[in-house]
Formats: sequence, structure tokens, C-alpha cells
Amino acid sequence: MKALRTLIPAFLAASPVGAMPQNHLPKQTILGAAGRAKPLGVGHFSEWSRATKKAFLVDWQAGKASEWTIVEGNEGGDLDSMTAALTWAYHLDHISENSSHPIKAIALLQTPSHALDLRPENKLALDNSQMTAGHEDLLTMDELPEDPETLAKKLKGIVLVDHAEPLRKWSHANIVSIFDHHKDRGTAPKAKPRVFETTASCTTIVARQMLDELEQLEEEYHMPHELLELILSAIAIDSGGLTSDKTTKADIETSKRVLARSAWAKKDLEDVMEDLDDQLTSAQKDIDHLDLRDLLRRDWKGDLIDTPSPRTPTVSLGFASVPYSMDEQILKTDFKELFDWFAIHAAWTAEAGVDISITLNKYKQHHKDGSKEKIREIVLTVRDDVRIDQHQANALFKVVKEALENNAEGIELTPWHRADELSNRQMVWTHKSGAGRKIIRPIVEDAVSGWD
Repeated sequence: MKALRTLIPAFLAASPVGAMPQNHLPKQTILGAAGRAKPLGVGHFSEWSRATKKAFLVDWQAGKASEWTIVEGNEGGDLDSMTAALTWAYHLDHISENSSHPIKAIALLQTPSHALDLRPENKLALDNSQMTAGHEDLLTMDELPEDPETLAKKLKGIVLVDHAEPLRKWSHANIVSIFDHHKDRGTAPKAKPRVFETTASCTTIVARQMLDELEQLEEEYHMPHELLELILSAIAIDSGGLTSDKTTKADIETSKRVLARSAWAKKDLEDVMEDLDDQLTSAQKDIDHLDLRDLLRRDWKGDLIDTPSPRTPTVSLGFASVPYSMDEQILKTDFKELFDWFAIHAAWTAEAGVDISITLNKYKQHHKDGSKEKIREIVLTVRDDVRIDQHQANALFKVVKEALENNAEGIELTPWHRADELSNRQMVWTHKSGAGRKIIRPIVEDAVSGWD
């Protein structure tokens, strides 16, 4: 197998600006928030992303938000969600640039800027795509100049990628298109394109649609190799280099089409995707230095859920996904004790403003015979200091606990080995099924939406 470093020189040598090699482009810098100089990104993709962000903010200031379409992924902010949003925003902006009705589109990462580097695989992929250091090219949730609930009503529309339905704060927006590889929840039936398909990566669906439309043009717009290689990166990490059980024919065929246009066009698809997966997965696992609070917020998703209760018509629900066992996470706390895990968790969920929190842990258990077993854990907590009182919190905890324990998905939950040490409205289970957030979240949401 060729190491990815053998790919990078060709990547860096490719020229997005005329015939001038990238290593001859003048280096420019910007001042970061702390006043330190940061190098500007190199190439068309970085320039476009930065210029688009500026244009959006200028238009918002001028009262022209209604001219814009926001392309947004889910709030977990993984590489797939980020890449799919950037890809479709770039496509919308360029496919219409010579038309009588040009589309103004921008990708929004529904994560705060300070949380982006909690996913080192994203940082690596963006660095490889020669984006500006510190992510100044990207529009993040904390950089929105207006509350989403207000902004949603002003926009021309939103496009959902890697996300089946909008968060509550975007519910008043016009949904233009949806691309997702999860379950169709019936949102925006008139959206176009509206594609739900089982693939390893949502980026596959978006890239295929982009290429299909691009190749129908009389004259194709410029496709920067940095974006193409970012697309390959997203597909590679989600599909295990096109070798995992999740990989579909669409993932493989779309990767072939993207590779043929990239700076790696002369290289073997299997080698490229395997190398990308190795590098990105290695980066993804480089999180041992993160403390518990960072682990909880690095892959956090949440939203408001409607209930039939007249006293509490909405409940806030949050999900964290952590690649460590509870025992390992406890060792990351200051006191290395169970009480400290729940103290840190409580501080984070208070900041996030959630009533119900679900933490989904996964890890591998090593046995004496050398074998490994995949284990998952579910941590349930319910607060009584946000939207609900103690009585309601007790009732909600019981409803969600029973829904999880009596689930119809065949997931056999076993109380955690220290479950008898847990306090009121705290529960931890272990299970050996492959059910992650995609399975657990609907169980919990259905239970909450039926609570009275």
C-alpha cells in the first residue's frame, strides 16, 4: 500500500490558478482573533469559500438575506456532513452563475468554530484541501449574525444534507432540497432534488447529483481539485476505504467519477481510498488528550421535541457519542470518580440547555484469547431545572427508560456493572448490538413525543 504522503505532492503541485503551480503562489496572511498572523488558504476552493462567507455577511448587513440559500448538514459536524454541505453550496453557486437568476448559496456548519478541531480528521482534511488556518473560510453556527429562528424566515431557503429534517430553530425556513442516507421522515415532500438512499456516505449522493448536473452543461464550470479530494476523503472515512459492509455500488461508482477529475486521477482508486481512510481514521482516533467535557461536545446533537403535555409542550433532548467506555471516561475526570463524571456531564448539559441527555459510548473489549468484542453503552439522565420540574422529570425518566428497555429493535440492554451506584434519574446500560444513534434516537424521541 502506498502511504498517503505519496499522494500529497501531486495534490500540492496541481494548479487551480491558470498554469501557475501552487507552490509559486504568493503567500498571504490574515490576523486571527488573537492578532497572530495566519496563512490564507491557497487555491480556488479556499478563495471561493472565503469570498462567499464575506458576501453573505455583507448582504445580511444590507438586509438582503432573502437572496441566500443556506446548505446545512447535521449539528454533529462530521466530515461527511461538512463536505456534503460545501459541495452542494459550491455547485449551486457555480451552476447558476451565467444564468438570469444566479443562486447565492453558502454552506453552514451547525457547530461552533471552537468545536471544529475536536474532530482532528476534519482538520486534516481541510488542511489537505489548503483552506485557511483556523477555519476562517467556513461559516459556523456561532458566526451567524442573527438567531436561526429569525433568519430562517428571511432566507430564500435551506438545503438539508446528511440530515432528514431541520432542527426546530430552522423549521420556518423554506426547504429547497434534501439529500440524506438515513430514514426518510417525510419532511418537505415537494423539495427538489429530494434524495434518500442508503449509502456509506451522504457525500456520495450529493457528489453524484453534482456530477450528473455538471456533465449536462454545455460548458462545465471550474471544479477545484481541492474540493474533489475533500469529497474522496469524506467517502473514504465513511466507507472504510470502500471496503466496509456499508459500502454500496453508488459509493464506488461516484468515487471513480470524482477520482477521474482529481489531481490523483492516474492513481489506483483502491490505493487512494485505502490511504485516505488510514490517514483520516488515524487522525480521528487521536483524541486521547481530550477531557470529558470535550468528548461530550465533540459529537453532540440535539433538538426540541413536541409533547402532548399542556404544561410542557416542548422538551429539549441532546445526544453525545463518545468512543470510550464509562470506566475510561471516569479516569479522564479530575477526581477519577463516578460522581465527577456526572458533575462534569451536568455542567455541560446545563450549558447546552437540555432536559434529557443520552450519551452513547462504544469501545472494544479485549479478551485473553486475543479476540475483541464491540461493546456499546447508553447513559440516560434527566434534569429538572430547565423546562420541567422534579415531578415531570421523574415521569419523563420513567417513560424513556421503559422505552429503551422494552424497545422493538431487539436490543438487549444489561444494567452497567456499577448501576447500583447511580443516583436518581441516572441509568447506564451496556449492549452488544450495533445500534448507534440512528437507532436509539428515534426510540427516545417517540417516547418523549408520546409523553403526557
